[in-house]
Amino acid sequence: MSLVLEIVTPDKIAFSEEVKSVVVPTLNGKIDILSKHIPIIDRVIPGDLKIEHNGKCNFLAIGSGFVEVYGNKVSIITDQAIDVSNQDESEIEDAIQKAKKALEEGKKSNLDRAQIEQLEAVARFEMAKKIARSKSR
Repeated sequence: MSLVLEIVTPDKIAFSEEVKSVVVPTLNGKIDILSKHIPIIDRVIPGDLKIEHNGKCNFLAIGSGFVEVYGNKVSIITDQAIDVSNQDESEIEDAIQKAKKALEEGKKSNLDRAQIEQLEAVARFEMAKKIARSKSR
Protein backbone atom coordinates (compact mmCIF):
# COMPACT_ATOMS: atom_id res chain seq x y z
CA MET A 1 0.00 0.00 0.00
CA SER A 2 1.26 3.51 -0.74
CA LEU A 3 1.06 6.97 0.74
CA VAL A 4 -0.15 10.17 -0.84
CA LEU A 5 2.47 12.87 -0.23
CA GLU A 6 1.55 16.50 -0.75
CA ILE A 7 4.02 19.32 -0.17
CA VAL A 8 2.54 22.81 -0.27
CA THR A 9 4.42 26.12 -0.25
CA PRO A 10 2.92 29.63 -0.32
CA ASP A 11 3.56 29.71 -4.09
CA LYS A 12 2.45 26.29 -5.29
CA ILE A 13 1.94 22.61 -4.71
CA ALA A 14 5.59 21.54 -4.87
CA PHE A 15 4.89 17.80 -4.86
CA SER A 16 1.76 15.66 -5.03
CA GLU A 17 2.16 11.95 -5.79
CA GLU A 18 1.80 8.47 -4.39
CA VAL A 19 5.02 7.34 -2.67
CA LYS A 20 6.26 4.27 -0.83
CA SER A 21 7.81 6.22 2.07
CA VAL A 22 9.03 9.65 3.12
CA VAL A 23 11.61 10.73 5.72
CA VAL A 24 10.82 14.15 7.19
CA PRO A 25 13.18 16.34 9.27
CA THR A 26 11.30 17.49 12.39
CA LEU A 27 12.07 19.10 15.72
CA ASN A 28 11.91 15.62 17.23
CA GLY A 29 14.34 14.11 14.72
CA LYS A 30 13.84 12.52 11.33
CA ILE A 31 10.57 10.62 11.01
CA ASP A 32 10.31 7.74 8.54
CA ILE A 33 6.70 7.54 7.40
CA LEU A 34 5.36 4.38 5.80
CA SER A 35 1.86 3.21 4.95
CA LYS A 36 -0.46 2.91 7.99
CA HIS A 37 1.67 5.29 10.10
CA ILE A 38 0.04 6.55 13.28
CA PRO A 39 -1.53 10.01 13.00
CA ILE A 40 0.88 12.81 13.90
CA ILE A 41 1.35 16.54 13.63
CA ASP A 42 4.87 17.86 14.06
CA ARG A 43 6.97 20.87 13.25
CA VAL A 44 9.25 20.56 10.22
CA ILE A 45 12.74 22.07 10.31
CA PRO A 46 14.86 23.02 7.31
CA GLY A 47 16.54 19.91 5.98
CA ASP A 48 16.58 17.20 3.37
CA LEU A 49 13.39 15.27 2.69
CA LYS A 50 13.83 11.73 1.37
CA ILE A 51 11.08 10.41 -0.88
CA GLU A 52 10.96 6.80 -2.08
CA HIS A 53 8.75 6.20 -5.09
CA ASN A 54 8.87 4.46 -8.44
CA GLY A 55 11.77 2.34 -7.17
CA LYS A 56 14.00 5.39 -6.65
CA CYS A 57 14.93 7.74 -3.83
CA ASN A 58 14.60 11.46 -4.46
CA PHE A 59 15.70 14.24 -2.15
CA LEU A 60 14.14 17.66 -1.76
CA ALA A 61 15.33 20.54 0.39
CA ILE A 62 12.54 21.96 2.53
CA GLY A 63 12.25 24.90 4.88
CA SER A 64 10.31 25.35 8.10
CA GLY A 65 6.72 24.26 8.42
CA PHE A 66 4.46 21.49 9.62
CA VAL A 67 3.75 17.87 8.74
CA GLU A 68 0.47 16.06 9.28
CA VAL A 69 0.04 12.33 8.83
CA TYR A 70 -3.48 10.98 8.82
CA GLY A 71 -4.47 7.69 7.28
CA ASN A 72 -2.33 7.20 4.21
CA LYS A 73 -1.91 10.91 3.50
CA VAL A 74 1.15 12.97 4.41
CA SER A 75 0.70 16.74 4.15
CA ILE A 76 3.67 19.06 4.50
CA ILE A 77 3.13 22.80 4.63
CA THR A 78 6.45 24.59 4.31
CA ASP A 79 7.79 27.99 3.39
CA GLN A 80 10.19 26.49 0.81
CA ALA A 81 10.63 23.24 -1.10
CA ILE A 82 12.98 22.62 -3.96
CA ASP A 83 14.16 19.64 -6.00
CA VAL A 84 17.92 20.13 -6.02
CA SER A 85 18.77 17.43 -8.57
CA ASN A 86 18.83 20.04 -11.34
CA GLN A 87 20.67 22.73 -9.42
CA ASP A 88 24.31 23.60 -9.97
CA GLU A 89 26.51 22.86 -6.96
CA SER A 90 28.44 26.12 -7.35
CA GLU A 91 25.18 28.11 -7.17
CA ILE A 92 24.22 26.26 -4.01
CA GLU A 93 27.64 26.91 -2.47
CA ASP A 94 27.42 30.62 -3.37
CA ALA A 95 23.98 30.82 -1.74
CA ILE A 96 25.34 29.16 1.42
CA GLN A 97 28.18 31.66 1.65
CA LYS A 98 25.80 34.60 1.13
CA ALA A 99 23.43 33.27 3.80
CA LYS A 100 26.27 32.77 6.29
CA LYS A 101 27.60 36.27 5.62
CA ALA A 102 24.14 37.82 6.07
CA LEU A 103 23.73 35.90 9.33
CA GLU A 104 27.12 37.05 10.66
CA GLU A 105 26.36 40.67 9.75
CA GLY A 106 22.88 40.37 11.26
CA LYS A 107 24.30 39.15 14.56
CA LYS A 108 26.71 42.11 14.68
CA SER A 109 23.97 44.66 13.99
CA ASN A 110 20.91 45.64 15.99
CA LEU A 111 18.56 43.08 14.49
CA ASP A 112 15.93 41.66 16.81
CA ARG A 113 15.73 37.95 17.64
CA ALA A 114 13.01 37.22 15.06
CA GLN A 115 15.10 38.68 12.23
CA ILE A 116 18.16 36.67 13.33
CA GLU A 117 16.04 33.50 13.44
CA GLN A 118 14.86 34.24 9.90
CA LEU A 119 18.48 34.59 8.72
CA GLU A 120 19.35 31.33 10.49
CA ALA A 121 16.46 29.59 8.72
CA VAL A 122 17.73 30.82 5.35
CA ALA A 123 21.21 29.50 6.14
CA ARG A 124 19.81 26.11 7.24
CA PHE A 125 17.72 25.86 4.07
CA GLU A 126 20.74 26.56 1.87
CA MET A 127 22.69 23.86 3.71
CA ALA A 128 19.73 21.50 3.26
CA LYS A 129 19.94 22.09 -0.49
CA LYS A 130 23.60 21.09 -0.44
CA ILE A 131 22.92 17.94 1.61
CA ALA A 132 19.96 16.93 -0.55
CA ARG A 133 22.00 17.52 -3.70
CA SER A 134 24.85 15.32 -2.45
CA LYS A 135 22.41 12.52 -1.55
CA SER A 136 20.59 12.67 -4.88
CA ARG A 137 23.61 11.54 -6.86
